[in-house]
Amino acid sequence: MSAGRTARQRVRAELIREITDIARRHLATEGANGLSLRAVAREMGMVSSAIHRYFPTKDALLTALIIDAFNSVGQAVEDADATCPREDFVGRWLALCRAIREWALAHPHEYALIHGTPVPGYRAPADTVAPASRDGVVFARLLGEAWAAGAIQAPEPTPAPAGHHEDAARLRELLFGDVPGEVALRGLHAWTWIYGAVSFELFGMYDNVIEERAATFEHGALSMARYLGLSAWRGSRPR
Repeated sequence: MSAGRTARQRVRAELIREITDIARRHLATEGANGLSLRAVAREMGMVSSAIHRYFPTKDALLTALIIDAFNSVGQAVEDADATCPREDFVGRWLALCRAIREWALAHPHEYALIHGTPVPGYRAPADTVAPASRDGVVFARLLGEAWAAGAIQAPEPTPAPAGHHEDAARLRELLFGDVPGEVALRGLHAWTWIYGAVSFELFGMYDNVIEERAATFEHGALSMARYLGLSAWRGSRPR
């Protein structure tokens, strides 16, 4: 009986994998708005009602694709960080920047799903939050470890509108831990730059302007490392 349940679970998992694989292909041709459970079922040779046993609504299928995409880029960032020496904070920063860009270029339609125009009427459920945070967690850990190791040259506070101190406090509480507020805010700016730069490249904003896109991205990543205060010097931070 237990073996029978396991077999059914394997069949179900395989069907879900096939459905999501087909749906990803449809994203490339129809976009998220045009994704259709009926069309996916037709390609699988299923009656349209049968697919609802696996994904009761289009939103459920979109959620599965979104979670898969976030986990995919998150895994790419984690793998890139894992290949670098722990004390090479600049190298780790560059590695995660490159991993995001390379993943986006290899998966443009999935990138557009999670970082492009929102799908009208779709509201992401809570179970997308943890997958969406995987890459940010790697960056926050890098920044915290660099600060603890004395590999961040603490920048002078930048004049900012009222309220930014509260924002910095929330950032530290949610993600960046013990780094100073100014470092946390610069971390947010640097993280925003990555996805802004990737989106500009992927969505055609560089067309007829920037030809050496990899070099432009690399220059930006190095500039952001300097903006963050990351240095080659490593040692213990005085307490």
